[in-house]
Parts: sequence; C-alpha cells; structure tokens
Amino acid sequence: MKLFISADLEGVSGIVNWQETNTESPFSKYFCEQMTQEVNAACEAAIEAGASDIFIKDAHDTARNLNPSKLPEKVKILRGWAANPYVMMAGLDETYDGVFFIGYHSAGGTNGNPLAHTMNTRNESIKINGEVASEFLINAYTSAMFKVPILFISGDKMICQEAQKLNPNIMTLAVSEGIGNAAISIHPHLALKAIKQKVLEVVADDFSKYLIQLPEEFKVEIAFREHFHAYRGSFYPGASQSGPKTVEFRSTDYLDVLKFLFFVI
Repeated sequence: MKLFISADLEGVSGIVNWQETNTESPFSKYFCEQMTQEVNAACEAAIEAGASDIFIKDAHDTARNLNPSKLPEKVKILRGWAANPYVMMAGLDETYDGVFFIGYHSAGGTNGNPLAHTMNTRNESIKINGEVASEFLINAYTSAMFKVPILFISGDKMICQEAQKLNPNIMTLAVSEGIGNAAISIHPHLALKAIKQKVLEVVADDFSKYLIQLPEEFKVEIAFREHFHAYRGSFYPGASQSGPKTVEFRSTDYLDVLKFLFFVI
C-alpha cells in the first residue's frame, strides 16, 4: 500500500489566529507540533494496516513545519517548495494507492474558518466552473488527474462537508468549526485518536469507491483583493480580465489549470 499525505496547518485542532500559522512567530511552535502529531497519527495507523510506502508533503507556508524526527522511520517527507504547478501535491503520481489530507481548511470566500483562504491571501476567492474552490478541491482534482483515490480528510467542518459533496465515501474528521472570527475545536488528543481510528477504517475498505471524476472542461476565475493583480494575471497566455479585480481562464486540460494557478495567483 503506497499512500500520499498532503498536510496543512490552518485546519489542525485548536488553531484560530494568523500568528499561530506563521513559522517565524513563537505562537506557531505549538501548532506545528500538533500538525506533526496529527500527521503522525495517520501514518501510524496506515503502517499498522500494512502501508509500506508513505510520502508526506509539508504543504503550509514555508513548507518547513513538520518535525521529521517525530514521524515514523518508514515515511519520506518533502519539505520546502519544489516550485512546480503541483504545489501542495508535489510528489504525487499515478503509482499511489490513496491520498490523505490532514489539517485542511475552508476556501477563501467562505466562512467556515477564521483562517479561510485559498493558496494565499492576495485573492478573495477562486472559482472553478462557478463554484468556490478550496485548496482541497484544487488538490482533489490533481489526485483525480492521476487517478488516485481520496481516502481521508481532517480539518474544519466546512471543508469536511465539501469533501463529502465531492464523494460521500471520503472519510472525514472535523476537528473544528468556525464561528465568526473564532473556532470551536475538539481536544487535540481526541483528534489524534480519531484520526487513527478513521484511517484504520478507511484503509481496510475498497479504494475504488473513493475515486472522483474530473470535469470535462474548466472555467477558472480568480477574484483578487487588489485590481492590479488581475491586470497582471490577464497577460498569462489564454487568460483574460473579466472584471476590475477578476481574471479568467478556460481549458479542457487540468494540468493547464494548475499552471495558470501556479503563475497567476
């Protein structure tokens, strides 16, 4: 069993403030530790269930958040940014049997998390085919492009609900729920226990029912907070400015979409 884990920070148990996400801030030390423990819980359960190969992408901010020494010896971890269009999914290919998303959060333009955003805070929202797109959706489509099933996601309640709309079989664990500029979280130790339990359950299942299908075509719109970012993005080949703060791109090839997002957002 070969598994891929993409790990973020804004959806781990207890986090609520931007200072807690900045690796240069002393406030982030605890939450980087919690992020590491939540990833470790998933790894331990997967190894117990027979996983022989686990690849982890540290996918938050500097991509230097996880403590490798506190993860199982069997895993490989990609820290830092490879600077390719796969971004949070760098390292994934068609040889993997399944994907886990740990610590994921609601999309920019939604209210499911005080830290809701998509990729960065320069944009207000990203839409794919008219629907607000989260980092999860963007990365789920990357998984689908490689035909790798999405087995499990942990994070805030709204992102878990989004995952089940995409495929109701995806195993989810909501560790927090955004309330305005606050969040209600379960106990961090309970989050670890629940991740282990759910991972053990999902890896014993038939992975084929966790696959999702890519749309046949893509219309992508980025709404920026500042108008000049849309103007700049309109010069990307195939892109056009659709409003003072919006830029649009269309394609039938999802890799083209990833390239557009990589260079424009």
